[in-house]
Amino acid sequence: MIEIKKQSLSETFSIYLDKRMLRILLLGAISGFPWVLIGSSLSLWLKEEGLSRSTIGWAGLIFAVYAFNYLWAPLIDRFQVPYLTKKLGHRRGWIVLMQIAILTCLVTWSFINPTENLALLITVGLVIAIASATQDITVDALRIEQIGEHESKSMAAGAAMAVVGWWSGYKLGGVIALFTAEYLENIGVTNYWQITFLILGVVVILMNIGLMFVHEPLSTDRQKKQKETDKLIESKLGSKNIITNFIAWISSTLGGPIISFFKKNGFSIAIGILSFIFLFKIGEAFLGRMSIVFYKEIGFSKGDIAIYSKTLGWITTVIFTLLGGLFVIRSGVLKAMFVAGILMAATNLLFTVLAWSDKSELLFAVAVIFDDIAAAFATVAFVAFISLLVDRTYTATQYALLASIGTAGRTTLASSSGALVDWLNGDWGVFFIITAIMVIPSLICLWFIKDKLKLREK
Repeated sequence: MIEIKKQSLSETFSIYLDKRMLRILLLGAISGFPWVLIGSSLSLWLKEEGLSRSTIGWAGLIFAVYAFNYLWAPLIDRFQVPYLTKKLGHRRGWIVLMQIAILTCLVTWSFINPTENLALLITVGLVIAIASATQDITVDALRIEQIGEHESKSMAAGAAMAVVGWWSGYKLGGVIALFTAEYLENIGVTNYWQITFLILGVVVILMNIGLMFVHEPLSTDRQKKQKETDKLIESKLGSKNIITNFIAWISSTLGGPIISFFKKNGFSIAIGILSFIFLFKIGEAFLGRMSIVFYKEIGFSKGDIAIYSKTLGWITTVIFTLLGGLFVIRSGVLKAMFVAGILMAATNLLFTVLAWSDKSELLFAVAVIFDDIAAAFATVAFVAFISLLVDRTYTATQYALLASIGTAGRTTLASSSGALVDWLNGDWGVFFIITAIMVIPSLICLWFIKDKLKLREK
């Protein structure tokens, strides 16, 4: 850490000029864009069709698949996609396959009426979520593998660029979705959301074209170590035949990443890490799930939301994610996690002020800006944190496991966000106070394990 602090700010910032960071930026955008489809766009579509807050909140349960993608991550780590793997590489082949699935779902959505076929609409949304969650497994692995295992400063910078990319895909995708939907609505198109999703499908195609310029490193070392684990388990099983070979392969594929994680950290510290990851972003998720509904209820139009929450929010997020990356590089990931947690809690209280005040575009802009600053710091620190924890032999699986546990807290519990607002009789101010309090348990967990964590920081 001493060497890092001796660097000037300009020397530290120069890490972002590495050409690998541009590739990571695109990978982040590919990962973030599907959240526009099943997040704000779907929520607003259902809201404008007259569905209740509780229904919209429970529809968000489709995000829960992100909490469980670690279950099939080991298979994605090892199975090759026919034709695509040979032509594009293991990681890129899986990403393209999932992008094709998402594009197909968007076309399907363009034929659905939400009030008449809500179950079908949510089912298609679930397929998008599954494809997106599967895609994230390989996107994250490919992103981490762009950086050398011991390049801790570049890993932190890469985490920042991944976050910038994710938010760029999410925010700019939201701008396209909201402005397109509002324009089509204003010119009298009745099924304006359905047409909007077709236009968003074009963005998916453009992202696939960009993916062809992302280098995929050779994975011979990873495959060699995985096969060594297979042989070790085979030797423990005794006789060698088709059955024992299959058992060894399954045991190595599913159990190896988990055993490696607990062996490296020790049982109690590993549990502490998992508890912190699960709890850290629950408050942010409760706020995020209901934010667009809140904006609409207090009188802001789709255009207002697009300008303040998406466009302005994207600019803020990009700037402060890069600054957050510099903070992580110079101060260390643990200090960054504590600062980010405190910022998240404090900025959530700004929404309480907005809820208890008269409609104010200035106050709306301030709340959105500070919320995006806190989210930027929190996300880049969080991504750097779990990126430094993974074993390169099981990059995709361990990152998916840790990220999924974080997503579990944000999706399963936050699905009750709409019901909580209804239970509070629409008192948004109290709701946002509760979301601020939710960050405290995670910081307590981190405090108890901070001195025993094994991170590859230099």
